[in-house]
Amino acid sequence: MSVMYGKFEMPEKILVNEDREKPNFAQFIAEPFERGFGHTLGNSMRRILLSALEAPAIVSVTIEGASHEFMAIEGVNEDVTNIVLNLKGALLRKLPFDEDIDARDLSTISSIIDVTQEDLDANGGSLVITLGDLIQESSFEVVNPAQKIFTATAPMTKRIDLKIMIGRGYVPSERFEFEKTVNEILIDASFSPVRLVNYYVENTRVGQDTDFDRLVIEVETDGRVTPTEALTFTTQIWNKHIAVFNELKTHSITFHDRETSGRSSDDELLEKLCRRIDEIELSVRSTNCLRFRGIETIAELVLIPERDMLDFKNFGKKSLTEIKEKLFEMNLSLGTDLSEYGINSGNVKEKMRELSEKKKNITDVFTIEDKE
Repeated sequence: MSVMYGKFEMPEKILVNEDREKPNFAQFIAEPFERGFGHTLGNSMRRILLSALEAPAIVSVTIEGASHEFMAIEGVNEDVTNIVLNLKGALLRKLPFDEDIDARDLSTISSIIDVTQEDLDANGGSLVITLGDLIQESSFEVVNPAQKIFTATAPMTKRIDLKIMIGRGYVPSERFEFEKTVNEILIDASFSPVRLVNYYVENTRVGQDTDFDRLVIEVETDGRVTPTEALTFTTQIWNKHIAVFNELKTHSITFHDRETSGRSSDDELLEKLCRRIDEIELSVRSTNCLRFRGIETIAELVLIPERDMLDFKNFGKKSLTEIKEKLFEMNLSLGTDLSEYGINSGNVKEKMRELSEKKKNITDVFTIEDKE
């Protein structure tokens, strides 16, 4: 038996603001939520983002000729302690898919570093060995291959073994349970790929009510996962834990979403597309840029892909963000395919004129009937 509950205001989609110059940062905006749900969801997701996501990290290193981390290596500027610190800055990416059974096992990557006198002479007497030199052919993608590991100042041939595993959070070296080999140096591992999470809640409007929540989440990662991947994994982790309490379910709930209008969703969409640009309260700068490009209606605007907007003269990221947020409030977005309505970039102006004229005629008919 199902219990009838009232309608909960819920977002229909998520607005994602990204920056080409900061590929590891993204802002996610969802609205509207019922009052209080913004903080409930935002705080929960922030905690999961910071503590529960997984990524690979180097957990040990074995360097030929180095028996412990408190020693120097002949022909190398850095001592072993500094080399270990440099290895802590390694960023490796791997998404272990379920069909790869051994994807999460401890992996060992071996490399031979061969530095000749010719190499040293060609580089001014010293040669920087990078993370990309140590990890060349493996199942891991090196996010920062230019990361400096050590500087060689003399000819040498050394074998270096790295052990890599996937985990979550911060794990000190003494907690690793794998068997340690001779001369192996364990490394504290920071598995979490998320560097920063901010969330804040603003008021938003639904009809005449202005006390609904608008949730904004800002995520910055180190490149081992993208911000969108991080949020995707977070929601699934959150759902998995909440599902445990389904065992207590005594009744199911049916939410009563009462429709306030008899119009179809297609009619509402076409009405939005007919609106003129100056009706959506954009800044003067954004409005002038669109007018300069001959864009008069919402339909003409949403047909333009986001990547093409920044090519407009005097049009910057601030204007792009403003337009995306305004369209998001209308449940629209840039780069929308309107072909199912017979609308494309070639005929959009004509179609909008036809729809506007049709709407005007219908309004005139109702006006005449009302007078009669």
